[in-house]
Amino acid sequence: MTRHALNNRLLLASLAFLALPAASAPGGESLTVEVNNVRVAKGVVHVDICPESLFLKDDCPWSADAPAQIGLTRVTVHGVPAGRYAAQVFLDENRNGKTDRALFGIPKEGVGFSNDAPIRMSPPKWADAVFNYNGAAQTIRLNLRYFLGAKGPPEKK
Repeated sequence: MTRHALNNRLLLASLAFLALPAASAPGGESLTVEVNNVRVAKGVVHVDICPESLFLKDDCPWSADAPAQIGLTRVTVHGVPAGRYAAQVFLDENRNGKTDRALFGIPKEGVGFSNDAPIRMSPPKWADAVFNYNGAAQTIRLNLRYFLGAKGPPEKK
């Protein structure tokens, strides 16, 4: 193979590589969810990012977990495209992948929603939890709420 032919192949291979999408940012940058009021450093904090059609369901397309830290736990979700979403979060203390429930469906583990959407005798409404994500690095904040047991981290003395 001549030097000219080899240079052409290397040039074509380089151009083909540059045309590939970046693996580090499939569909968007990162959305960080700062979850406050984590009562124990046990299990994981699970975050789902949901479009309206999947809000309050178990099959939201973007999710992530982070080890639970007392007080504040940061969870970063990658690959979320720009759009309107709601975050639904729970403290999975026993790592079983679901929100454990007591009688009448009351959550046994901490739960929270974007915008700290109110929970009044029923799950929150989409309109209260929705936020705009522009596709760039962004942080949202919310608090976990508990219906059984301790309402938050132990008080510091």
